[in-house]
Amino acid sequence: MINSKKIIVVLPAYNASKTLIDTYNEIPYDIVDDVILVDDNSTDETITIANQIGIKHIIKHESNLGYGGNQKSCYNKAFELGADIVIMLHPDYQYTPKLIHSMSYLIANDVYPVVIGSRILGKGALKGGMPLYKYFANRYLTFFQNILMNQKLSEYHTGYRAYSRKVLTSIDYNKNSNDFIFDNQFLAQIFYKGFEIAEITCPTKYFDNASSINFPRSLKYGVGVIKISFQYFFSKNKIYQSELFK
Repeated sequence: MINSKKIIVVLPAYNASKTLIDTYNEIPYDIVDDVILVDDNSTDETITIANQIGIKHIIKHESNLGYGGNQKSCYNKAFELGADIVIMLHPDYQYTPKLIHSMSYLIANDVYPVVIGSRILGKGALKGGMPLYKYFANRYLTFFQNILMNQKLSEYHTGYRAYSRKVLTSIDYNKNSNDFIFDNQFLAQIFYKGFEIAEITCPTKYFDNASSINFPRSLKYGVGVIKISFQYFFSKNKIYQSELFK
């Protein structure tokens, strides 16, 4: 805990058997109270390894719900366990758990209600091996969203995030997509509710065992991002009210 606030790390897992141990061992247990792993019907030994290393709270989906569906189970379980701060960390070891301290303290000390680890601040993305097409797509989509949403984030597409309980209880994330666009919908909803988001520089690693969506799914995601940006703009300016922001 920090300032009597319970901190829970959630691991949305899919075929993470080769990287789970490294991720788990770097979690700072001096402040983290619980770890939740949600396995989205993996075809490898993720569940076996999770049990072997002693993860107490393990949920297995009987069918693959998708990245967003996985996160919904993560946050719902975190609420059940009384979390005050929830850190969403990918168990593919692409993001370092060593930033959990910094992210948690910003929330626990009421500086910001949401903190994301940005790969774009500094040179973390390209240095870590992000493909060039993804880097430039990230920059373009972020610029587009900042214009339509009147914000100044360095990126909207990181998978490393920390949320206060107040934020998670203020937004009906269960109505969001079960696909990768879930993350982007969530950030748009956070801004729509008037919450501020802090960013910290985050190194990242792209390697064979790190999860990554292919080009067709990246294209689908990009179209979804543009759609959400317009939905936000129209709703904020009372032109048309999207269900996403009700």
